[in-house]
Amino acid sequence: MRFIFALLFAISLVSCNDSASNGYTLEGDAIGFENGDKIYVFTLENKQPKAVDTLTVTDGKFSATYNTSEGYNLNFLRIDGVNGSVLYFPENVDMKAVVYKDSLQASRVSGGKENEAYSEFVDKMVSLNKVKQEQMKRYRAAQQENDTAAITQVQSENLNLMNEEIEFKKDFLRKNNNSIFAVMLISEMVSKKELNPNEASTFIDNLNPELAENELVIDLKNNVSSLKKASIGSKAPNFSAPTPTGEMLSLEDALGKYTIIDFWASWCKPCRVENPNVVKVYNKYHEKGLNIISVSLDKDTQKDKWLQAIKDDKMDWYHVSNLKWWQDPIAQQYNIRAIPATFLLDENGVIIDKDLRGAALEAKISTLLGGE
Repeated sequence: MRFIFALLFAISLVSCNDSASNGYTLEGDAIGFENGDKIYVFTLENKQPKAVDTLTVTDGKFSATYNTSEGYNLNFLRIDGVNGSVLYFPENVDMKAVVYKDSLQASRVSGGKENEAYSEFVDKMVSLNKVKQEQMKRYRAAQQENDTAAITQVQSENLNLMNEEIEFKKDFLRKNNNSIFAVMLISEMVSKKELNPNEASTFIDNLNPELAENELVIDLKNNVSSLKKASIGSKAPNFSAPTPTGEMLSLEDALGKYTIIDFWASWCKPCRVENPNVVKVYNKYHEKGLNIISVSLDKDTQKDKWLQAIKDDKMDWYHVSNLKWWQDPIAQQYNIRAIPATFLLDENGVIIDKDLRGAALEAKISTLLGGE
């Protein structure tokens, strides 16, 4: 899926044309190309790029005719020696492309309703990114001048801009439920945590039923379903794994009044930096009901390092690990993509918060157990 989102860096502007009953044509202007230069047409098959055609530039032009396309498809143009792609959606209407060899981001493809919607989306994102760049300049200038008031102002404006961007994306999804790009956008927003699993499910359910069998939609549903199992408000999935001494320990056996599931590894520097803060919170609140169970993502060849890190960092609580690195079944069960990662559970094993670190972790535990 990461490959698909990388295509979003390529900008395509689009408009509409009449449909072609026996197929469609793709005609283009090739700016900065020499005669004989090649433009390659790719599609996605089994989530992998597949070359479907090679177009030859002649007198700054290229063209091709294709059979009627069935279902929802995603195509893109590539050029030898040039990073990036020009994304477009074949919709059985004639399309027009303007491709700049020295700027794929400025390249344009037009034709079809899906492309039109994608064009409007990209135009808006370009506009928002320009504002972000200006804000970044102002922020750096304020930092250099040590102007705290200006820094606060820019940070506030940036937060408002981020909210505007997310609301624009959500509104786009509401209005464009029959687009393969909408599926891509939902996936991207989920990965960036701009949509929680329940919100994503709502948008997925609103997609055109004809999209249901598309492999991107199937993958998205599976991913969101996995995320739901470890989302705030859900009961934490139970698990069992070996302790440092080899006994099996389950999450249910480790539950306290409040429990932190801590995903980490001895090789993870951010984890090791955070550990002293977790130790401080544990020592302060364990007697009041706080338990911790740490799940290590060390490899089977790193057991000694795992055990030594526990000792060195004074992590005097429950520990388990399958010693399977990122293939750890518990990490996959909780959809872990980066560490450190934490889940805070209540006494019933329900997830009430996630990924609290530093002062935020202590503040949260203080509100729960500080008065006891």
